[in-house]
Amino acid sequence: MTFARAFAPATVANIGVGFDILGLAVQGTGDRVEVEFRDEPGARILSIEGDGGRLPREADKNTASVAAQAVLDTIGAQRGVGIRLYKDLPINSGLGSSAASAVAAAVAVNALFGSPLKKEALLPACMEGEACVSGYHADNVGPSLLGGITLITGTDVSQIYHMPVPEALYLALVTPAVDVPTAQARAVLPKSISLRDMVAQTGGVARLVDALYRGDIAAMGMAMEADCVVEPARAHLMPYLMEVRTAAKRAGACGLVISGAGPTLCAVCESDAIALACSVAMKAVYDDRDIASRVQQTQVDRTGARVQLYE
Repeated sequence: MTFARAFAPATVANIGVGFDILGLAVQGTGDRVEVEFRDEPGARILSIEGDGGRLPREADKNTASVAAQAVLDTIGAQRGVGIRLYKDLPINSGLGSSAASAVAAAVAVNALFGSPLKKEALLPACMEGEACVSGYHADNVGPSLLGGITLITGTDVSQIYHMPVPEALYLALVTPAVDVPTAQARAVLPKSISLRDMVAQTGGVARLVDALYRGDIAAMGMAMEADCVVEPARAHLMPYLMEVRTAAKRAGACGLVISGAGPTLCAVCESDAIALACSVAMKAVYDDRDIASRVQQTQVDRTGARVQLYE
């Protein structure tokens, strides 16, 4: 094979109360990467589409090429690869854009060399890519690579656990045209919290895990909104957060939280019809205030990253 193309889905990290330890993959949207052999060693960016010229082309600064290089190093490749990155995810959107690029690149390079590594073994390379922009953690790369809803307790694949995905779980996403860089969103977080808040936060995570195992989406929504640490610190970065939450709940949502670092907001719903109604209601909040936004009704992507090969 001389050419491989991979797709990695968007993600909703944290799922509200589970900061840096919970995430889910989203159907229908993500980044694509095409890779081809080069005689020169190493990973190189050949082109990027969809980023408006905002992403770095240097191999050591782009998440896709850093992840690709990590795969090359792991398998001891003598040949290099050229990378074409197609950004379908907006940058700084809270949908795991940088992680999706890293994951797609790692999966594509591995496939191009005959898949010497199992999918799970690509996690370190994906985290190397993510680390160059937002830190060495797996709350986005884990679900993007492996799919489903994941509980992440460390940086090794053995520390990532697949949670049950309720059959009737639907998501409504709204992304306003506002940049919230991950570094900015992390900078506003408190350096310490009270014992009372720690107990409340861990209790919220426990309730969320319990709701997932019982398939109780109403309880899931309530537990997701139990975040008393991260959302209060970041709320001012999300335009009209409370207004959008109110609109979504009036349309039938069980709960609404910030997706990752934001500004995308994610509502959990019990049917596709409710998710559609929530999308319309959430977009109307921004339309009324002359803020452009895009919405999506979707479900959890259970597959994660996937690849196609070409002669």
